[in-house]
Amino acid sequence: MDIKDLNLKSVEFTNYIKEEHEKTQVYLHHTAGGPSGEAVFRYWEKTPERVATCVSISNDGTIVQGYSSKYWAYHLGLQKPTFAKFGLPYKSLDKTSIGIEICNYGFLTEKNGKFVNYVGGVCEDICELETPYKNHKYWQNYTDEQIESTRKLLLYWGEKYGIDLTYKEDIWNVTPRALKGDNGIFTHNSVRKDKADVYPHPRLIEMLKSLK
Repeated sequence: MDIKDLNLKSVEFTNYIKEEHEKTQVYLHHTAGGPSGEAVFRYWEKTPERVATCVSISNDGTIVQGYSSKYWAYHLGLQKPTFAKFGLPYKSLDKTSIGIEICNYGFLTEKNGKFVNYVGGVCEDICELETPYKNHKYWQNYTDEQIESTRKLLLYWGEKYGIDLTYKEDIWNVTPRALKGDNGIFTHNSVRKDKADVYPHPRLIEMLKSLK
């Protein structure tokens, strides 16, 4: 996979840490927000904590890049008690991982025959899971374009950094593999019990399984 094959758009962004670290993990997130990857970076630029992912993927599949994947920002919100629960020392995984942020509102609630997100907006593009995930059955769809852009990014970074692209089912819950810094693809759920991004969308899982 060549970088020219990516539907990539760079934006002016300064709110990250310009330090290079070896990359061994990729984490999949979703924004719990609207469709624009550019808007995501405009919001992050105003936050003092330097919270951001390397890229955000708009609903149309455009990959919006705020900084090079060789640098880093805080995107995991790691909690020391989570490491302690598994008898593991704390590791600053933000430095050695790359984050992908998919623009998506997340879980939905059915009200009067309509599906609304957590801020009350009505959503018409619905994914209904066979088995509820974290007590939610209805979610906003990840678009086919977003899933395809995610696939291309994973292939690109897998080759660039030697990241293991093998799908493993434990990524949907907190797993010691992630906390130890094991090489591979994970979700925000892999290190945070209180998170629900990304969710196990059937087409997303199918794509992840196809990588290896």
